[in-house]
Amino acid sequence: MNKKSYNRKIVSAWLACMLLAVGGGLSSCDYLNIDKYTSDDLKMDSIFSSKRYIEAYMWGAAAKFYEEGALLGNPYTPGPMATDEAFCLYSTGEFDGMAFVQGEVNATNLGQFAGNWKRLYQIIRQCNTIFTRIDEAPDWTTFERNRILGYTRFIRAYAYYHLLMNFGPVILLDDEIVLNNEELSYYDRPRDLYDDCVEYICGELEEAALFLDLEANSVVDFGLPTKGAAYGLVARLRLQHASDLFNGGRSARMYYGTWLRKTDDQHYIQQQYDPRRWAVAAAAAKRVIDLERAGLKMYALHTIPRNSMTRELPTSITEADDPDYYKAWAEGGAGNIDPFLSYSEMFNGETPMNVNTEVIWGRNSASTMSYTRHSFPYTGNGYNGMCVTQKIVDAYEMADGRSIENSGEYSESGFTSLREDISSEYWLAAGVHNMYVNREARFYASVGFSECVWQMTSHNETAQRNQVITYYSDAANGRDGSETAANYPITGYVIKKYIHPLDSWGTTSSRQVGKSYAIIRYAEILLAYAEALNQLGSESYTLTVDEQPQTFFRNTDEIKWAFNQVRHRAGLPGLSEIDVVDAGKVLEKIKRERMVEFLYENQRYFDIRRWGDYESSESESIKGMNTATTKSSYYQRVTPASVRIGNRVVDRKMIFLPISQTELKRLPKFDQNPGW
Repeated sequence: MNKKSYNRKIVSAWLACMLLAVGGGLSSCDYLNIDKYTSDDLKMDSIFSSKRYIEAYMWGAAAKFYEEGALLGNPYTPGPMATDEAFCLYSTGEFDGMAFVQGEVNATNLGQFAGNWKRLYQIIRQCNTIFTRIDEAPDWTTFERNRILGYTRFIRAYAYYHLLMNFGPVILLDDEIVLNNEELSYYDRPRDLYDDCVEYICGELEEAALFLDLEANSVVDFGLPTKGAAYGLVARLRLQHASDLFNGGRSARMYYGTWLRKTDDQHYIQQQYDPRRWAVAAAAAKRVIDLERAGLKMYALHTIPRNSMTRELPTSITEADDPDYYKAWAEGGAGNIDPFLSYSEMFNGETPMNVNTEVIWGRNSASTMSYTRHSFPYTGNGYNGMCVTQKIVDAYEMADGRSIENSGEYSESGFTSLREDISSEYWLAAGVHNMYVNREARFYASVGFSECVWQMTSHNETAQRNQVITYYSDAANGRDGSETAANYPITGYVIKKYIHPLDSWGTTSSRQVGKSYAIIRYAEILLAYAEALNQLGSESYTLTVDEQPQTFFRNTDEIKWAFNQVRHRAGLPGLSEIDVVDAGKVLEKIKRERMVEFLYENQRYFDIRRWGDYESSESESIKGMNTATTKSSYYQRVTPASVRIGNRVVDRKMIFLPISQTELKRLPKFDQNPGW
């Protein structure tokens, strides 16, 4: 641990009580702090008397963010449980996204989401206090001051980012510290327009990036914001800003055509299409791609070399399909890597994220590890019920890149008779149903299915290792085997993406490999770049990026270059020359790719909304295998018999979370989100 990091932690601990007291003084039941305060000016003066204390105060603001890896059960976002990729029977009080889609959340009862709006504005206020008072400390060097301002600007922008993504347009306070005990009219103000919010957040991230480090300086600093983190968030926001729902597309007109700000009748969401936004999104992604350290690219997809047990690439891919497919990875192909390990070891803890070139921004996550127990078999001391849906399972392609609908090798009858090695760390035991045979590597790395092997090699009982787990109704891990009704996978599938072969639970020898959560991955940037270029149509746009002019157009070579990297890492062929001609077809392929590549990574919730696909996608009933029956009739697609599935709510108002009715009563000029 370096001295600076050590000192930061000591100061943070020393000031913890003081900061809690001051933070409590700044908080109230209203996010603009309308209530009277008990703030202690003497304590605040003490904090701003020294650069060390100011830095600790800044990290105290950052500590108020919810952990991103807790995306299933923390209220900073509805997350995967509020999408068509995930399902469970666990308490909706524990899993907030499930409460959201069950219709339990509304403007008068936000459940666990209730405090998030206020919490994020508290972070913003704390940052604004730093901007206002930073120069009270006499011991800054110019470098130190700029660095703290860079971090503070990032933290504030990140708070606004979460507000915008989940609640929609916000009130932008800029550097203002809202005064205490003023008349109500002082606090009453309208929301800013969506476009203005995007521009402000991106502008703040751009400013922050000027003073952020290119990378974490040590293992101890892993998780701190970097230049890549700032640019990556800009790329994500710019892609959303260019998408149909927020850029005058059909869904923007349908969802928000009548949503006007009451103070001036302006549309909150853009109603005129602006194709240039796709160029801006492409430029933002390209900037991340082009980041360098010592003359070498900062980021690259995570890969592991193939070994003697790596499944061979299919031999049926032709030059017309993908001329680069059989080349070595370093030459732009899918050769000489292990697709299963390359994908799985990013998530299961085998490859530390702080040295993973694919992770643009991530953090250590005890929550990610804790959640894995919800997938583990009941017989392995797990909770056995964190489900993946049939829709996702069917989206995974065959090993040759063909969909299950278009492959002659896909079968929904019969079982295997021999073991098949997928990789040195994964195999299919004999007796697996043929619908799970010869699928792409990411399927095996992500999904647990009936007759799947669970290694659990740290378990002290030999009989508990390398178990073949089944979910038939009469099986030990099926519906009738569980003592608790929620502890079985009602769809017949569980998420296995973050589970290491060593991981096991419930005995003295059981171990779980430490997990990290990738907030932004390079794969996301590549697919964002491909999507933005693809949507540019026939026009070209010249933009100035880092003081250099760059021209962006629908460059099919660049689209293939970006998209095919993600496909090749998965062992799959990329876009062909015929494919890339049709922009509509390419977009559909990108949508499918994002669906499987980012499973349980909190991308789909926002993707289907920005594309305008929310209602059509979510209206499809949750399906799975027939887990209510024995093996003889298990392997058929059904809508599981659960009231929770029938009660799922699909309503266009659910694009955003509602704003608390309590806040609205205080602020007459503030408009509620549509439908709430």
